[in-house]
Amino acid sequence: NHPNSSSSSFILVGVPSSDAFPTCWGILFCSGYIITLVGNGVVLLVIGLENSLRDPIHWFLAMLAVIDVVMVTSVVPKMLSIFWLKSTEIGYMACFTQMFLVHSATSVESGVLLAMAVDRYVAICHPLRYQTILNRQTIAQIGLAIVLRALLFIIPLTAMVTNLPYCRSHVVPHSYCEHMAVAKLACADPRPSGLYSVAGSSLIVGMDMAFIAVSYGMILKTVLRKKLCWKAFSTCGCHLCVLLLYYVPGIVSIYVQQFSSGVSAQAQVLLADLYLTLPTMLNPIVYSIRTKQIRQAVLKLL
Repeated sequence: NHPNSSSSSFILVGVPSSDAFPTCWGILFCSGYIITLVGNGVVLLVIGLENSLRDPIHWFLAMLAVIDVVMVTSVVPKMLSIFWLKSTEIGYMACFTQMFLVHSATSVESGVLLAMAVDRYVAICHPLRYQTILNRQTIAQIGLAIVLRALLFIIPLTAMVTNLPYCRSHVVPHSYCEHMAVAKLACADPRPSGLYSVAGSSLIVGMDMAFIAVSYGMILKTVLRKKLCWKAFSTCGCHLCVLLLYYVPGIVSIYVQQFSSGVSAQAQVLLADLYLTLPTMLNPIVYSIRTKQIRQAVLKLL
């Protein structure tokens, strides 16, 4: 009655009520996965090969690309096996490992986006001190702090969900081991883990968005006060696009999963799936199109 062992497993439904279109869903997510791997791989390759792309903003962009690859790889291959091979079973430990990777990656990505906003603030408001403030040691410390913060949030959440007794259905109405979908299968009260998740996610996202807003407020103030060319402010355009791609569907998905019982199960699952796959696919495209240095480096590589 308690599948709390490595030999137990859960059953992933995929996208509910979509039995007639599994091949189409598989093609859609497989195409997105290939674009994500190729796009982020090219970004990492040009940053590694081109000496002119060794400044702090491109180191943060490399971090973002790595996180995107980890996030989508932890989810999409299993989704494709569900859609194409009807392999819906996932092991107990594999399920919670997937949960850990997905939710820690989302927290790390939010931290990297905050670091990129700080980078733009220093570059525009303190251009002469840019290399001094954001040296390699500082960047490494920022990256370590981002990872530690994610671990401090996700390890207790994973432990709370893992220690629940699962004596009901093992069928997870989702495409991956989303923690609330799994916790609801427990025969104990899942609300503590749900409240912890919403509170922790709201705190991380709220804090990051507040600091990002402050950074851009100070950037705007500097641009207006010093009558700088708006070209300086336009360097933030691709970062703002990525922020919108990440935070808007993420916030909607979190609160829909937790509070909106009026939204259909199919819509909830698709929203969660697109939240993990769409930004990871579009991020390298946005930076390649809007950032002249990366675009020129990619053309040079080709």
